[in-house]
Amino acid sequence: MVMAKESVTTKTSRDRRLNFRASARQELMIRRAAEATDSTITDFILGSVMESAERVLADRKWFIANEEQWAEFQRLLDAPLSPMPKLDRLQRRVSPFDESDAATFG
Repeated sequence: MVMAKESVTTKTSRDRRLNFRASARQELMIRRAAEATDSTITDFILGSVMESAERVLADRKWFIANEEQWAEFQRLLDAPLSPMPKLDRLQRRVSPFDESDAATFG
């Protein structure tokens, strides 16, 4: 989930102030990360916080479907899977993490 950089850096849309406290170590790390990404501290913090907020909220969105859409969704969930020969071959292969072959690699 990548947020458009312009929404973070647009100066005219910033009409609210947020204050928070940080330890000296946290401030130094934030400053270094902002410098490493060629961002201001404000842009770095806002970008990081917005990405995190979007990730958290993405799982909490409501999806609304009418009865026809809901029936189609359930039908698709209940339908048998199409054959997947590549997946079948992969599942039949011996795992590289199989302990019975550990002596071969050690």
